[in-house]
Amino acid sequence: MEPTEGTYDEYYDYEETENSSMCDYSEWTPSYSVIPVLYMLIFILGLSGNGVVIFTVWRAQGKRRAADVYIGNLALADLTFVVTLPLWAVYTARGYHWPFGVALCKISSYVVLLNMYASVFCLTCMSFDRYLAIVHSLSSTQLRTRGHTQASLTAIWLLSGLLAAPTLIFRTTKYDPTSNLTSCAMDFSLVATKKEQENLWIAGLSISSSALGFLLPFLAMMVCYGFIGCTITRHFNTLRKEDQRKRRLLKIITTLVVVFAACWMPFHVVKSADALSYLDLFPDTCAFLRFLLLAHPYATCLAYINSCLNPFLYAFFDLRFRSQCLCLLNLKKSLHAIPPSSLSSQKTEAQSLATKV
Repeated sequence: MEPTEGTYDEYYDYEETENSSMCDYSEWTPSYSVIPVLYMLIFILGLSGNGVVIFTVWRAQGKRRAADVYIGNLALADLTFVVTLPLWAVYTARGYHWPFGVALCKISSYVVLLNMYASVFCLTCMSFDRYLAIVHSLSSTQLRTRGHTQASLTAIWLLSGLLAAPTLIFRTTKYDPTSNLTSCAMDFSLVATKKEQENLWIAGLSISSSALGFLLPFLAMMVCYGFIGCTITRHFNTLRKEDQRKRRLLKIITTLVVVFAACWMPFHVVKSADALSYLDLFPDTCAFLRFLLLAHPYATCLAYINSCLNPFLYAFFDLRFRSQCLCLLNLKKSLHAIPPSSLSSQKTEAQSLATKV
């Protein structure tokens, strides 16, 4: 079967043109078995890992940092997304045949983009919070209150939901009688009556999603880290204990940003290259189309791996996160072994340990 329909997470679809119909796509076939296995691995690791993060952040005793709140929401976005992966695994394994109906097609596609936007916006806010804490540590106290954090999170989810909304409008199921397959793809017939108009919609939505969901936030993060690096370099030899804790947290957030960029950049490069081909800014030769078709599912998998990597990064780099996990696990194990009268003292001790790291 020729892959005339694109994969589910895109604004665009691969259309069968006069040139592409003569291309050999036989190398595509292994993706139907490899990709579903990768999706299910991401689902298992992401479900368990992000579940632990959410439980730790929201149930642990002690004062939460602003970064903890962002990390909890980042894990929530990842968890919501990985829950949909079994649907996409079945979709890919069946040769891109969607048996789950229009509603799940729209909702699952919407959640994919919602996760992308919410993740990158949470990382941007975490980077800006570190910028304020390190570069403007004395004057930024009023800007880093719990109320401001909650307001920024509300803005993140509202903006992410709005930017992902086109999938709810245009994503639908399409039945192809020649192949007897039903795809979950974008349909621009509501706004485009000509092929040229449809190409503009496809390219416009694809490029704007990469710009707003990756490029601009990433540039903002780089600016923040540029100022942070200058400040730390100037005061490296006079760091107090509090400053050292800030640097430790900065290392965690920097790692999250770098891993996010490494996972998502190939996805956005491939997607943008395809969008530009719709505007005739890239050639539509067989070699180029074959490269896009072969690279896209694996670039997508790499992007989705980010949703299950974050919990392991927290556990590896964040001593405070590890201590909270251990405190909660030890407290849970001892609930049935400790008399009720001593539970309050046990919780107090756990809270003290979690806030010292």
